[in-house]
Amino acid sequence: MLVLGIMSGTSIDSVDYALCDVRGNSVRLREHWQVKFPGWIRKRMHAAANGNANSHEVGQLHHDLGRFYAAHARGNPVLVGVHGQTIFHNPARSRSATLQLGEPAWLAQALGVMVVNNFRAADLAVGGQGAPLATMFHRVVFAERGKHVCVNNLGGISNVTSLDWRAGKEPTVLAFDTGPANILINLAMRHLTKSKLEMDRNGASAAKGKVNEQLLQQWLRHPYFRKKPPKSTGRELFGEPFLAGLIVRLSRHDLIATLTEFTARSIAVNYKLHLPSKPDCVILAGGGVANPALVRALTRNLPNSDIISAEHLGWPLQAIEPAAFALLAYLRFRNKPGNLPSTTGARRPVLLGQITSP
Repeated sequence: MLVLGIMSGTSIDSVDYALCDVRGNSVRLREHWQVKFPGWIRKRMHAAANGNANSHEVGQLHHDLGRFYAAHARGNPVLVGVHGQTIFHNPARSRSATLQLGEPAWLAQALGVMVVNNFRAADLAVGGQGAPLATMFHRVVFAERGKHVCVNNLGGISNVTSLDWRAGKEPTVLAFDTGPANILINLAMRHLTKSKLEMDRNGASAAKGKVNEQLLQQWLRHPYFRKKPPKSTGRELFGEPFLAGLIVRLSRHDLIATLTEFTARSIAVNYKLHLPSKPDCVILAGGGVANPALVRALTRNLPNSDIISAEHLGWPLQAIEPAAFALLAYLRFRNKPGNLPSTTGARRPVLLGQITSP
C-alpha cells in the first residue's frame, strides 16, 4: 500500500513528507521531501505553542496549517498519516492532554483519500504518555538480531528507542524522550540573532565557544533526566521557560557551546540510568545529525558505541519520523494497534489515530 506520512516537529521550522510502500512488517521509502514553513505560519505556531494565541487565532491556524500540508502533498497515495504540529503536550496522568494542529479534512479533499491524524490521544486515554510513537517503526526497520541497537532521533526533542535483541525471538523494546535536542539551541540562536538565524548551522557557533561546566552541571540536575521511563517531554519543560534568564549570562558562542554539550550529555545520562546496557550501535536521525558539533559531542559522551547516521542505512535524516506515521496510519487502516505499552506506559495496546474520509 502506498502511504504518505507527514510530520512537523517541535523545532517548528519545516514539514517532512515520506511516501512509503507499506506491506505487513515492511516499510520501504519511495520519496522524501521537505518544505520550509513560511515566516507568517512559523510566527503564529510559536505564539500558539507558547500560549500567546487566543482561541480564534489557534482555530484559524489549525485550518491554515491543514491547507499548507495539503498544498505540498503529492505522490498519489491511497492513505495519509499526518501527525500535525504539537502546540501542547502534557503526559501527567491526572490531567493528561495533547493537541496537534492541522485540519485533516483539507488533505482528504485535496487527495481524495482517507487521512489518519490525532495519533497520540488514544494512548493517553489508556494511561500512556502518548509518546514515543515512532517505536513501532524503529522495531520493524532497525532491530538487528544479536545486537543492542539504539535509534536516537534528534528533532526539537531527543527520543531514543532501545532495541535489545541479544536474546529471545523478538527484541526487547524500551523507548522514551531523553530531553532537549535542537530546541534550546534553535531558540537561543533565534533570540541572540533577532531571528536572523534559526539554527546553529554546521555547529559553527558551538565550535567557537567554550562550555560553561558550572552552568552545565546545574542543568544536568534537572529531575526529568532521572525520572524512569516511560516518560515524554516537550517545550513545556525544555523550551522558552527553561531558557529564560540564561541568555544574558554567557556570550553567544559560549551559550550555544554549552547548550550543545548539554544536549549530548543529557542523552548519555539517560542511557546510563535507564538502558539495560551500553548499546552496540546508536543510529542517529533527525535534523540534529546535520550539526557536526552535536554529533562530535555525542561521540565523546558515548565512547563505547558505534555512532552512525540513518542516512548510511538508506534513510534520509528527516524521513524516519514521517515514515513512522505512514506505518501507524497503515496499522490504523488495518485495525491493528500502533502503540507499544511497554514504551508509552499505556495499560493496553489500542488503535491510534482518527480517520477522516474524503
